[in-house]
Amino acid sequence: MLLALALAGTPAGGADKGVGEARGTIFTLWPLIDYRESPEEGFSNLSLLGPLVKVQERKGETVTAMRPLFYRDSHVSPESAATDYLYPLASSESSPDVSTFQVLKLYQKNIFRRADPEQAEKGTMFFPFYITGESKKYGPYTSVFPFYGDIYERFWRDEYHYLLFPLYGRTVKGGTTTRNYLYPVFSTVEGEGESGFAVWPLYGQSSKEGVYRKRFALWPFYDEAETGLDTENPTRRFQILPLYSATDSPKKSSRHYLWPFFGWVDDRERKISETYYLWPFVMTARGEGRTVDRYLPFYDEERGRETLKRWYLWPLYRHDEISSATFGQDRDRVLYFLFSDSREWWPTDGAERRRTALWPLFVYNRDVRGVKSFSFPAPVEPILNREGIERSWSPLWRIYVQRWNDAGDSAASFLWNLYWHERRGEEFACEFFPVVSYRFEKTITDVAILKGLVRYKEQGGMKTLSFLWLPFGISWREDEPATPVGESGSDFIMSRARFEP
Repeated sequence: MLLALALAGTPAGGADKGVGEARGTIFTLWPLIDYRESPEEGFSNLSLLGPLVKVQERKGETVTAMRPLFYRDSHVSPESAATDYLYPLASSESSPDVSTFQVLKLYQKNIFRRADPEQAEKGTMFFPFYITGESKKYGPYTSVFPFYGDIYERFWRDEYHYLLFPLYGRTVKGGTTTRNYLYPVFSTVEGEGESGFAVWPLYGQSSKEGVYRKRFALWPFYDEAETGLDTENPTRRFQILPLYSATDSPKKSSRHYLWPFFGWVDDRERKISETYYLWPFVMTARGEGRTVDRYLPFYDEERGRETLKRWYLWPLYRHDEISSATFGQDRDRVLYFLFSDSREWWPTDGAERRRTALWPLFVYNRDVRGVKSFSFPAPVEPILNREGIERSWSPLWRIYVQRWNDAGDSAASFLWNLYWHERRGEEFACEFFPVVSYRFEKTITDVAILKGLVRYKEQGGMKTLSFLWLPFGISWREDEPATPVGESGSDFIMSRARFEP
């Protein structure tokens, strides 16, 4: 749920002269309808069936939701929209420059617009079965897996070509062409001064004159390679797993015995030395800007120039610190996500925020403005702190939510506004539907029982008592006899801050 700031009042037939026009509207019929409007702030919100349906407008922004099926946020200037469909299943975005649609990142359709509409770039992918797109260098391409395909400048290669995969495939990267037959069993490598072949996992070799030489047998048990021969850091690697593994270069050397349990690494470039005993359980590291003492599961400490990470009785308790001239963080966790407390601050501008979560009970937040919030329960948020979860799912299970600041302003909601209260300065409003509602703003007091079966108001020195939802009642002033009036007086009330379901 989000906290909206609005001045609102229940709709009325008219207001007492001299008081001024009502600055807003609030109408509740729990759990069917909750409508709030503040023309002064350009804000309106309609909620139907608690948190299920939401239509909100605020100064050029429109939010439309039918939780959890979809959530749409659109803006007038610049014209743009973002929509989640059963988050995180699918989403779409549109703007003057681009339109995208994706389903679990497996199906994607993208349109990138240019000044000339005929030069717009389009691409569609239903990974891995159907992929289309256009390369600036090679032109349009299409892939229909596993039958036939050409793909250019995607997936870390310059070119992909295949026919009846895994029967035949060819890739090109940086002038090196690799052909695969019955992938990954048979392959060949060729390029300028480069050749090689492999019958995986039995034997394979490849080389490029003055650049590299590689060979393996019974992969991954025997492997040797010389790489970077044309650089200032030629590297030689040799391994017979699990007995022995060695790597040597001008910048780094390593040895492992009965890999991966015992070994050492001397990283001369980073000026760090590491030693492994029964990896990953026992390990130490010493160097400029980094030290590690790991004795799992009892204790683990890793220090960097601006970071600190500690484990006690892994995975029971973990503590993390970041400390720099521009950013700092302290975070404590118990059993990963069971309990988490994180504090972040920015020394340059004095901003600070905090987040505390106890799964599955609650989440507490304090943002950089000093606004605090508390929500119960929290079955997902301590594990997945995602904006999409907050927008599309969290309102469905939040029984109680409250938000407040140091100035005393606050808003709370129980059971999607079955009970709610709002306070801003000296102004206060609350309702326990349909039993009682109370509003106070400056010289205005309004108390209603059963949505107006009995209603008492004070406004501008005038007091009014009405019954049976009638638009008239008995009105009087101090030291004056009570007289019947044709209207129940002004319905001008306050509702500046509230949680929308």
